[in-house]
Amino acid sequence: MSEPLKLGIAGLGTVGAGLISLLDKHGRRLSETIGRPIVIGGVSARSKGKDRGVAVAGLKWFDDPIKLATDPEIDIFVELIGGEDGIAKAAVEAALNAKKHVVTANKALLAKNGVELARLAEKQGVALNFEAAVAGGIPIIKTVREALAGNEIRRIYGILNGTCNYILSRMQDHGLAFADALKEAQDKGYAEADPTFDIGGFDAAHKLALLTAIAFGTKVAFDQIHIEGIQNISKIDIDAAQELGYAIKLLGVAVRTEHGIEQRVHPTLVPEDSAIAEVSGVTNAVAVDADFAGNLLLVGPGAGAKPTASSVASDIIDIAAGFVLPPFGVPSKQLATYKRAKLGEHQGAYYIRLTAHDRPGVMAAITKRMAEREVSLESIVQKSPRTNPGAPATVVIITHDTTEQAIRQALDQIEKDGKVAERPQMIRIEEL
Repeated sequence: MSEPLKLGIAGLGTVGAGLISLLDKHGRRLSETIGRPIVIGGVSARSKGKDRGVAVAGLKWFDDPIKLATDPEIDIFVELIGGEDGIAKAAVEAALNAKKHVVTANKALLAKNGVELARLAEKQGVALNFEAAVAGGIPIIKTVREALAGNEIRRIYGILNGTCNYILSRMQDHGLAFADALKEAQDKGYAEADPTFDIGGFDAAHKLALLTAIAFGTKVAFDQIHIEGIQNISKIDIDAAQELGYAIKLLGVAVRTEHGIEQRVHPTLVPEDSAIAEVSGVTNAVAVDADFAGNLLLVGPGAGAKPTASSVASDIIDIAAGFVLPPFGVPSKQLATYKRAKLGEHQGAYYIRLTAHDRPGVMAAITKRMAEREVSLESIVQKSPRTNPGAPATVVIITHDTTEQAIRQALDQIEKDGKVAERPQMIRIEEL
């Protein structure tokens, strides 16, 4: 065999330990596949003495990940530190400047600095691979960038955050309140002590920004994504959706329109008989609508040591085989400037939940405001509380296709009129 392929692994958390475990188990077979041994030439982490469940004592240790990134003995720098800036960014830049290939699982880093880093990688003639940054073990980056290169992609969407999907699944399947489902997710290690990054939709948005850039050939535009989390989804919404034949999922959606590109992350009502409605727990799913390949759906584990390490390993094998592509599928200088479609122009049906005061004339006033904005109603159901007559009633409305701007204007006016006891709930409906 040829000279060994030497890896420098920075970050020995869940994914880093998973990668070492994978190499311990499958390293020999992978070495035979690429025609040269794969060895770990060095590692770096915050704590040298921490028990990570894998043997690191015999590996060359670097306290400074930048020194690891620039070590002359290293061929590929594997960045698993995390964070959009700071030491992760500095180490990746150092590796690229030293003409080292880089593999990363850092979605936040790429969502903020992806084009800049891609430009540097292309200048130095090295790879910047990030399959593990989106949807864990699902090979969605390779699918979109390579397998679907001969297609025009019209839409890409999916369940991109396992924590949110777990919470919504538990609320639907076991009748849990949001707070109880969140606590359960935290107890199982699916959610952080501060879950804002997940339940606020930001994690899914980072992933969507990368998929959008690859699918549509544009610069990464994380700051142009409309983001809504699941923290306002109640058991009332879950139950109402089921009665109407829907499930609620947090979706990341990117659509090419004649006005530009829509990028949005938000709770969505999806038909309960759709494939994506059946994706439960911490599982992820990504759907792609392509003009020649048709409609594809990839489903699999979206996080965890083994699935994510599997994606990291696939990037390493590509580099070992000499398969080096521009990170976003086309050279960074050819990436188009992102043009954002106005979200208010988005057309579709909507679910609306109102907590309306139980007084004469309230329903008439609500429907009048909808009519003023030319919002056509498909159904309207009022559920008055049985145990407390006169208390605010829950009103669930399903609209026909309309614009988001019209819906929001109508709801703003209804709220100003004092006809509701709390802020209206609005959830988009996607007929997938």
